[in-house]
Amino acid sequence: MSLALSTLLFEWRRYMAAIVALASAGVLVLGMSGLFVGLISGYTATIDRSRADIMVLPPNAKSLNNAGGLPERILPLVYMNSEVTEVRDLDGDDGRFYGPGKSDPEYVSVSIIDPIPNAVTLPTDFTEATRQALSVPYNIAVDRTLLKRLGVQLGSEATFRGHVVRVAAILDGYPALDNPVIVMSRQTLREMGRANTTRLGPLMVRVRDPEQAEAVRDQLNAISNHQYRAWTRSGLHAATLDSFLNESIIALFMWAATVLGLLVGIMITWQTLRGAILANIKELASLRALGVSMGSLRLIVMELSFWVGVAGLVVTAGIMALIAVLAGVGGVPFGFMPSWIITCAIMLMIIALASGFFSLGVLKKSQPADLLR
Repeated sequence: MSLALSTLLFEWRRYMAAIVALASAGVLVLGMSGLFVGLISGYTATIDRSRADIMVLPPNAKSLNNAGGLPERILPLVYMNSEVTEVRDLDGDDGRFYGPGKSDPEYVSVSIIDPIPNAVTLPTDFTEATRQALSVPYNIAVDRTLLKRLGVQLGSEATFRGHVVRVAAILDGYPALDNPVIVMSRQTLREMGRANTTRLGPLMVRVRDPEQAEAVRDQLNAISNHQYRAWTRSGLHAATLDSFLNESIIALFMWAATVLGLLVGIMITWQTLRGAILANIKELASLRALGVSMGSLRLIVMELSFWVGVAGLVVTAGIMALIAVLAGVGGVPFGFMPSWIITCAIMLMIIALASGFFSLGVLKKSQPADLLR
């Protein structure tokens, strides 16, 4: 066992502040990115869990959210491609939603599905029980995170646009960034008289061979005459994510909090590590008196900084695992991207090593003569 690791293990109280500071920075960065990933997954949930291979949107739209309508003449153009086997539009609506006993409404958006087995508009994560529940007229589904906001629970009856609806299913993984979203069948929307009969919503397109989706997309775009734009699922996901990162105020706050966390981590870790090394100045002076060179002492300090960084990563991992469990229990959208975890780990190690490097000046005070005082 190296001297640096032995020092950290036997005098861990001196270095605990630096470890906690480093872990706090990691928790802040990963916590914000976890919420960010959770929000993004909700923002792109309709795309990621769609059975469609291709999605057709207005020419300037980059997201299914508020994409606008398409003229009905687009539908025959899509069906002209011999690889296309099914096309359905993703209709929707919005309006005031009154929870049971509530006098103040919530303004909600409506997302529709076709409750038919393997329908192109039926999300892949909808269970058979959810599909059957939504096949009943005036039944709706709501994400778990929206129950309190809407004042409903499973089995509750509410009012939407003057019609009584019943919460027949609870969804997971569909958090709302702005207006709450309720899900109902296309037939229910028609019976309410709210189905759009003049324009089509975004088109969900299924092709015979999913591996040919990119080729079919290119063929559809070649004949579009700028009336629409076809996307593959992965392409629309990337465009939606890019739009969210560049245009959403939430993304700006997330980036600001991440940068702030890194700055706080650098400053606090540096100062606490410097203080811990300064507290060991007599031990370092003893090593110099025994003939240990200044270069070797610098290596010890840098190795000590490395082990402080490793300890900070372990504490960060433990705290984040607990936060992820609590988020799951509370129904809070939360997730991790491997690339962000790796980047955060590298940044925390850089902070620890940089803090050790900036603390090397303390070694100048480790003079053997100080032991005589």
